[in-house]
Amino acid sequence: MEKTYRLFISHSWNYSDAYEKVLELLDGQGLSYYNHSVPKDDPIHTRGTQKELREAIDRQMKATSCVLILAGVYSTYSKWINEEIAIAKSYGKPIIAIEPWGAERTSTVVKDNADQIVKWQGSSIVNAIKELC
Repeated sequence: MEKTYRLFISHSWNYSDAYEKVLELLDGQGLSYYNHSVPKDDPIHTRGTQKELREAIDRQMKATSCVLILAGVYSTYSKWINEEIAIAKSYGKPIIAIEPWGAERTSTVVKDNADQIVKWQGSSIVNAIKELC
């Protein structure tokens, strides 16, 4: 029986197309996974306080196998990226940084905290998940 991976995929809702593309890449590889990411339509995201959002991220990340973070340059300026990295590290979750396709600049914050850095390719992402998680 194939292992099902429990993934938290960090993302900015301002760049939800990149998040959707990562899901497509994972699905295209036939990976069995459960997505622990905080959904865009979650009321905490739209009406909750920052404390409630941090608690929601913490709850979602607690039961994961590993954390995937898109290492686009926007990540460096995200107010949440350092929180997500801190939460992942507090639980000892491996962090996989995914470098966006064709990006000339990427987030050093994310890459400096990653256990592995991969390119924007389904096989690279899935191999890192299987290796670290």
